[in-house]
Amino acid sequence: MQKKIPSIHTFMTLSWDEIRPLVDDLESRALTAETIEAWLHDWSELQSLFIEREARTRVKNLQDTTNEENEALYKAFLEEISPEIQKATQKLIEKLLIHCDAHGEPAGFEYPLRRMRVDAALFREANLPLKIAEQENAMQFNKVVGAQTVEWDGEEQTFTALASPYASADRATRRKIWDLYTARELADKPVIDALWTEVLALRMQQAANAGFPGDYRSYRWQVLKRFDYTPEDSKAFCRAIEQTAVPAAGRIYEKYAGIFGVNALAPWDLDLYQQTYPTNASEIRAFKDESELIERSLVIFRQVDPVIGVHFENMVDNGMIDFANRKGKGPGAFCTSFPASKTPFIFGNVIGLDSDVRTLLHEAGHAFHAFEAFRLPYDHQRRAPMEFNEVASTAMELLAAPYLGKANGGFFDEDVAVRSRIRHLEKILLAWPYIAAVVAFQHWVYENAALAADPKNCDAAWLEQWDRFIPFIDWTGVEEAKILGWHRKRHVHRSPFYYIEYGLASLGAVQIWENAMKDQAEAVRSYLSALALGGTAGLPDLYTAAGGKFAFDVETVGSAVAVVERELVASENALFKSLA
Repeated sequence: MQKKIPSIHTFMTLSWDEIRPLVDDLESRALTAETIEAWLHDWSELQSLFIEREARTRVKNLQDTTNEENEALYKAFLEEISPEIQKATQKLIEKLLIHCDAHGEPAGFEYPLRRMRVDAALFREANLPLKIAEQENAMQFNKVVGAQTVEWDGEEQTFTALASPYASADRATRRKIWDLYTARELADKPVIDALWTEVLALRMQQAANAGFPGDYRSYRWQVLKRFDYTPEDSKAFCRAIEQTAVPAAGRIYEKYAGIFGVNALAPWDLDLYQQTYPTNASEIRAFKDESELIERSLVIFRQVDPVIGVHFENMVDNGMIDFANRKGKGPGAFCTSFPASKTPFIFGNVIGLDSDVRTLLHEAGHAFHAFEAFRLPYDHQRRAPMEFNEVASTAMELLAAPYLGKANGGFFDEDVAVRSRIRHLEKILLAWPYIAAVVAFQHWVYENAALAADPKNCDAAWLEQWDRFIPFIDWTGVEEAKILGWHRKRHVHRSPFYYIEYGLASLGAVQIWENAMKDQAEAVRSYLSALALGGTAGLPDLYTAAGGKFAFDVETVGSAVAVVERELVASENALFKSLA
């Protein structure tokens, strides 16, 4: 007799002893040509419950990192339920693979089975406590970063809140804010360094247990299901960026040095976080609060495409957006999936700047991807490669751009919309060198793991990559702060090797955008069609379906750089003309 799959509301409260019969039922059923479809359906439903419970407890913890009850619930899930889920999933994967080897693959399962075979090959029960320890290390990292505040204007301020006065301040005031920010980060450096040494050892041991002694990169490449490119391709992509995007970035930095009246930009002339984008001397305010951001974004998405508008409206109506910044809230922005409820959830920290608008557009792109992939019958089919997930989000920033002006119900007067567009295009160009620096740094870390265990060596390696890809900033007198860059890049600590995705996604997104400049409606149709493929195709086919090309070479990267630079110049000329 088949067990009834519970609702997510009920499942959130179940202990493992109460969940186990559902797994036992799946393990005990005989698989035949007649039963495989129903079995896959039930496994998909149960797996969706597993994923959603983890996501909901993690989100709740991040929404208030000071709440000890939320933290305890998440830790309990990680320690008591997650290992059992992973062991049970491994058995179900093995059961399905045996059936497929004997009777053939179910329709639409070529790529999901490819991923499952890798999971089966990599699974080691000895790694389960190590993975839990790695996640708990990330929780502590989040807690340290989430608690970082400074006093400004007589009030305790989060770093996110500081971005507003920093962006609108004169140069001397920016320096004061930058010094406060940097001093606070340096005070936490020993703690984060210790967390780094711990997590690196955990990762290296996982690789060794899985048959990759001393070679975490190869292990992680398999974990990330990178079937369509190699570490050498990744390095080639960095070199292509070095040859094409770095010179383009240099022209932008030179332009802003002229605007600021200095020979070279200092770090306090750049954004407060990654310190890669010139700060805006005249800050672009976009909205007053989260509700206005969401309301205007809904108007924009409806114009991009009616289907996209409906997706976003569903999220708003169901409370699936938390973008307000507050003390104790976890850092950053992301989209996660609640697959049992068939809805994504987006999380962020915003304070009213035009960059916050782009952050929402970006995370909403991930959400639209989830909605489209939910159309596929099984959860196993819905997970696209991460390199294409980021195409979904990055392309949405560009597809929505024509509607950001108030004339279309958006955020800006026309001249301000052009200035915002200029900033957006500049950031695309400036992001590629930064992405390359982060990717190259991580190659160094895992090629030299014994050295990387000492954070001082990581400091030196970060400086080398920074100077290779972003040699335009004058750090004279504040060299100590320059080493903080790899701490600020949260992915290094929490999502190893997950960063090239953004660079490849920008490449794909620019290609989609170039198509949209010729025919917006057709470009959006192709985009949505590609999203709907979920994880049933490989990267080259997904990029092709979206209207792009998956590549690493100088010619392809250089072509995308040229498109962005061309449109940047056109936007600057339009702004100058309007101000003349």
